[in-house]
Amino acid sequence: MAIIEAENLTVSYYGDIDILKDVSFEAEEGRITTIIGPNGAGKSTLLKTLYGLLIPKTGTIRFRGKSITGLKVHRFIHTGIAYVPQLRSIFPDLTVRENLELGTWIFKKDRKRVDRAIDEVCERFPILGEKRKTRAGLLSGGQQKILEIGRSLLTRPSVCLLDEPTATLAPRIAEQIYRTMVDLKSEKITVVMVDQRVRQAFDVSDHLYILELGRNKASGTRHEFEGSLKEMIKGWLT
Repeated sequence: MAIIEAENLTVSYYGDIDILKDVSFEAEEGRITTIIGPNGAGKSTLLKTLYGLLIPKTGTIRFRGKSITGLKVHRFIHTGIAYVPQLRSIFPDLTVRENLELGTWIFKKDRKRVDRAIDEVCERFPILGEKRKTRAGLLSGGQQKILEIGRSLLTRPSVCLLDEPTATLAPRIAEQIYRTMVDLKSEKITVVMVDQRVRQAFDVSDHLYILELGRNKASGTRHEFEGSLKEMIKGWLT
């Protein structure tokens, strides 16, 4: 059953240049769905639209069967949808603990809940517990990404939208991020990600969507793509 879905989305940044053209998408609850495609295909644009950062010119977005098209961004965290952008979104001059506290703003007056949520994230990612008092800007790139993902989980979302979560990371750290996604799936959290590490993302995904030139090119389960993915993406995979 789809927990988040989009139907016939057309999206532009400047009003007259369509980045997405009649794109449809759905992610099943408790599964990992990956969006792949060449640079400029509209992958990140799709995630931003699902999260309300961009308003579609046409089309509908539904969460648990209810339309969320045009919903204000600040309300998404209340719906149970979290978003981790590709570009760093930490506050480098604040400590790891302070960055995490910012992720609890919707229940910040409940100090016991704040402490419990942060403890749970630090238990999931021990490095964050070890670095609680460290300025976030002093963390490695991989640690900063872990901090961003950890912060997104503080509200216990049912859907996590991750834009290039392993970009620029060392293979060892990227592997940790992929393991985290598998762990989230085991906890019935739906993961939707855009990723350029196609082979690694393929291995952990349940379903894949391929976008080209802002349009749906293909979609299917990992098993349906096995044996044909390499040929399908030949020409734009580096």
